[in-house]
Amino acid sequence: MTLKHWKSETGDDGIVWLCIDKADGGANVLSGEVLEELHKLIEPMAKQPPKGVVIHSGKSNGFVMGADINEFTRIENPEQAYDLIRLGQQVLDQLEALPCPTVAAINGFALGGGLELAMACDYRVALESDKRILGLPEVQLGIHPGFGGTVRAVQIAGVRPAMQLMLTGKPITVGKGRKIGLVDRITDAESWRDAARELIVSRPAQQQAPLVERLLNLSVARPFIRNVLIKQVAGKARKEHYPAPYAIIELWSRHGASTRTGYEAEARSIAELMCTSTSRNLVRVFFLQNKLKSQGSKSATKISHVHVVGAGVMGGDIAAWCALRGHTVTLQDREQQYIDPAMERAAKLFEKRIRNEADRAAASERLQSDVEGVGAAKADLVIEAIFENLEAKQALYKALQEKMPAGALLATNTSSIRLEDLRVGLNAPKRFIGLHFFNPVAQLPLVEVIRCADTEQEALDTGFGFTKGIGKLPLECMSSPGFVVNRILAPYMAEAMELAESGVPLVDIDRAAEAFGMPMGPVELVDSVGIDVALHVSKVLGAAMNRPVPQKLADMVESGQLGRKSGQGFYRWENGKAVKPAGGGSGADQEIQDRLILPMVNEAVACLHDGVVSDGDLLDAGVIFGTGFAPFRGGPINYARERGVDDVVARLNEFTQRHGERFTPHEGFSKI
Repeated sequence: MTLKHWKSETGDDGIVWLCIDKADGGANVLSGEVLEELHKLIEPMAKQPPKGVVIHSGKSNGFVMGADINEFTRIENPEQAYDLIRLGQQVLDQLEALPCPTVAAINGFALGGGLELAMACDYRVALESDKRILGLPEVQLGIHPGFGGTVRAVQIAGVRPAMQLMLTGKPITVGKGRKIGLVDRITDAESWRDAARELIVSRPAQQQAPLVERLLNLSVARPFIRNVLIKQVAGKARKEHYPAPYAIIELWSRHGASTRTGYEAEARSIAELMCTSTSRNLVRVFFLQNKLKSQGSKSATKISHVHVVGAGVMGGDIAAWCALRGHTVTLQDREQQYIDPAMERAAKLFEKRIRNEADRAAASERLQSDVEGVGAAKADLVIEAIFENLEAKQALYKALQEKMPAGALLATNTSSIRLEDLRVGLNAPKRFIGLHFFNPVAQLPLVEVIRCADTEQEALDTGFGFTKGIGKLPLECMSSPGFVVNRILAPYMAEAMELAESGVPLVDIDRAAEAFGMPMGPVELVDSVGIDVALHVSKVLGAAMNRPVPQKLADMVESGQLGRKSGQGFYRWENGKAVKPAGGGSGADQEIQDRLILPMVNEAVACLHDGVVSDGDLLDAGVIFGTGFAPFRGGPINYARERGVDDVVARLNEFTQRHGERFTPHEGFSKI
C-alpha cells in the first residue's frame, strides 16, 4: 500500500502504530486525502484485528490541528460540503468500530477534527502541558464539529463540558481534559508509548459522562437546558450574525448524543452552515490572520530588553504585555506615583494569564519601575507612549537618543501624528518606526507597524519580528494622519455625533451599530475610550484631513464629563458599565446603519487608494482586528463588494445630497 501522509508499523507485540505526518504541510490536518488513506489502513484491520492500534503524530508541533480549511474554500454548495463531512464521519466510525482497543497519543494541539479523531479512539494519552491545546474551535469559523464531535463530546464529557467547548470554541489544558474525560492518561515525552501499551493491554472501562450529565441528556431535560443555553448565547451573539452556536444547541436538543440520528443531522447542519456568508467570511478572516503573521522577515527578532516611556493606560499595558511575553521591561515616567497604577494592572494581568505561581513571579520580576530612565541605556527597543503632543515627543526623543545603545530601535505608539513630523531632529530618522497598539492591549491583537517611504527595511523587520514575538498581529502601513484604524474609525465616530446632535436617541445609534455586527456602539465606545482622548484625536485628524471637530466633545470635556473614567459621559457609568435608558428601537433602522457604516467603507477605500496599506485584504484584516469590525462581514472592502459597489456608491451619493459633502464617494471605488 502506497501512503503519502501515514506510516504504519507493527510491533512484536502485535500493536499497530499509525503515524500521521502530512507530507505537504508543517502541521497535520485532516484533508480528504489524509482521511482516504486512514480508511485504507483501517479497512483490513476490521477483518483481521491487531492487538491494538495507536495513532500518533510525526510532527513535533502537535497531534492534528483540525480539518483542512483550504478545502473549505473550494466548496461551492451544501452537497459538496456534505460529501466531505460524511467521508470524515465514516472513517472515524470505522476507527471507533474496530474490534481491538485504540489509543490516540496527543503530543500537542488536538483541535477540531484532531480532537474528533482522538475521541473516536477508545483511549487518549496526552503529554503533560499547561497550555490550552484541546478544543473544538469550529464555531470561530461559523460552523460546528462535523466528524461526529457534537455526539461524541456529549457522550464522553457530558452536556455542560461539551457545550462549553463547542459554544465558546476556547481550548482547554490536558489537565482540564483529564477532569472531563477527554484524556485518560497524562504522561511525559519518554513514557507515552508505555502508557499507550498499558491501556491496550489492561483495557480499562472507557470514559463516559458522569451520571448527572447523562441525566441532563435525557429527552425530558433537554428542552429546559436548551432554553438556558440559548439565553446565554443570545447575550453574546445574534442568531442572524452567528447561526452556528444556535445550530449546535438545536442539534443536541433534538438528538442528544444519539449515534443513530445525530451524525446525519450533524452532517446536514454543517453542510448548510459552510455555505453561508458568515462561514465564508470567517474562513476568510482565518486566512487574513495568517497573512498578517506572514509579513516581514522570517529571521528571529533580536529584541530582549524593552524600555517603555509613559506609564499611562497604553504605555503601562504595553509594558505589562511585553513582560508577560518574556521580555525584560523597564517602565519610565516622571514620578513613581504614575508608574504604580500600571504595576497594579500588570499584577492583575499576570494573575489572570499565568497559572503557574513561579512563572507569574518571574513575569513580575521582568517588569521594573524606572523613574530615572536608566533602562534606556540597556534597551534593544524603546517605545514612546506619552501624550499626543508633537513638541513633547520630539524633546523626549532628543534625550533618549543620547542614552540608547547604538543599534537600538526607537518606536512611537502615537495614534495620529505623522512619523515624518515626529522624527525631525533624530540622528537616525530612517530607523524610527511606529508601533501602534490598541486599547485594551491584552485583548486587541493588532499592532500597526508604521513606516515612512525611506524607512530602513531592517528596522521594519525588527518591528515585525518583535510584534509577532509578543503574540500580536502586525499590519504594515505608511505614515499618514490616523494611519489605518483610527483614520477609518474617525468618520464612523463623527457621524455618530452628528446623529446625536440631530436628535437621534443615543441608544438607537448604538443599537444600529450593534445590529450591523459591531462589538460596541460608537457612543458607548467614545465614552469607553474617554471623551478627552476622542476630542484630541478629532482635533489632530480634523486638522490633517480638513474635518470639523464635534463641538459636543469640546463642551463635555470643558464640563468634566469624560465618559467612563469620570462616571459621566454620554451615558452614566456604574461599576464600569454604561447605564442606558430603556426603550428605543431594535437597531434595524437601515438609515442609521448606513450613515454609520458607509463612511467607514468610504474611508477604507480612500486608505487603499492612497497606498496607506498595500492591498484590500490587509486593510480588511487591520480593521477587523483593530476595531472589532463585524468579522462575519469580512471587513469594509469585502462588505462593499458583497453588498455591491454600485449600491454603496449610490447610497453615498444619496446621503451627499441630503446630508452634505462628507458622504461624497471616493474615486477609489472604481478600482475595488
